[in-house]
Amino acid sequence: MQTNIVKWGNSQGIRLPKVLLESADLAESDVVDVTVENGNIIIKKAESKNKFKTIQERFEGFNGEYEPVEIDWGPPKR
Repeated sequence: MQTNIVKWGNSQGIRLPKVLLESADLAESDVVDVTVENGNIIIKKAESKNKFKTIQERFEGFNGEYEPVEIDWGPPKR
């Protein structure tokens, strides 16, 4: 299937036919990840942003070092 790249405001875009989106399990307003691999544009459905992370996922990459920092917000205001 071929389509054209068209001007869309200050950017360019393409229109994807409904049948193509359905076959990729995509729908209007779905969030997608767009990457380039070996000169090809790859469009994938993004993982749900509403997925609750486990405590292990939240602390992934944490090295155990934490130094609290005091922040000066200025004098009180009335």
